[in-house]
Amino acid sequence: MNLVDKITNVAGQLFGQSNAVITTLVSVLVFAVLYYYMIKFLLDNNSGFLVMLFIFVMVISAAILTFYEKLNSAIYLIIPCIFVIAILILYSVEVKRLLWAHRKSKVADVKNNEGASYDEDKIQNCITEIIKALQNMSKNDVGAILVLSTRSFPTQILDSGVGLDSDISSELIESVFFPKTPLHDGAMIISGTKIVAAGCFLPLSQNVDNIPKDLGTRHRAGIGITETIDVITFIVSEETGIISIARAGKITRYADTEALKKVLAQYYWQELESSRK
Repeated sequence: MNLVDKITNVAGQLFGQSNAVITTLVSVLVFAVLYYYMIKFLLDNNSGFLVMLFIFVMVISAAILTFYEKLNSAIYLIIPCIFVIAILILYSVEVKRLLWAHRKSKVADVKNNEGASYDEDKIQNCITEIIKALQNMSKNDVGAILVLSTRSFPTQILDSGVGLDSDISSELIESVFFPKTPLHDGAMIISGTKIVAAGCFLPLSQNVDNIPKDLGTRHRAGIGITETIDVITFIVSEETGIISIARAGKITRYADTEALKKVLAQYYWQELESSRK
């Protein structure tokens, strides 16, 4: 009995012999689609090793099932399920971000390309003003969260703050986060060359085991938003003045001027490219 016969036999036992062939074809199609998206997801997240491991295990399993008739063919269905569960556990952050990206009904477009100016002078001015504000707040131990948003952003987060739609300036950024002002505890959302909103509440990271114990709620919020949405956050610690950068659920602390320039340049280069499309 070859592998196909075994799978057909399993389908017959589960759904009846009359529908076994149709069920087998449907099952093969479903698992082919599942394998395609699972492999695509792993490749998109630079996990080629896991793809090779998955293919190797499936080939070995097929060979064993072909030559050893006493083995239960259900193992060929169990292995992919185990891999899917493992992926959901290992890549929980990436999966959440992928799900958020497809929830267009609850996402607002915060970037207005019409009439937006992305000339090099304006971009350089934005970079300079953001770095100046971050460093001034760092020197004065003023806590802050700045979010660099891309094409879209959840409306519920924007609605939790106050809309500004203002040009970027270090004075405005610093005044918003000045201690005891109404908006200082929330996050500032920046989209392109505009400050979209301030005083926004962000979801806290649930990966508490991977966050250093000395980091508080502000850092958990700064990391948490990057776990679900493709954004970058700058976090200034109120206790130490340390500037941190969070992206894709990971945080880099002690960001100096060069690190800030590099991240901001990448962000605005992507915005410039997007505006030209």
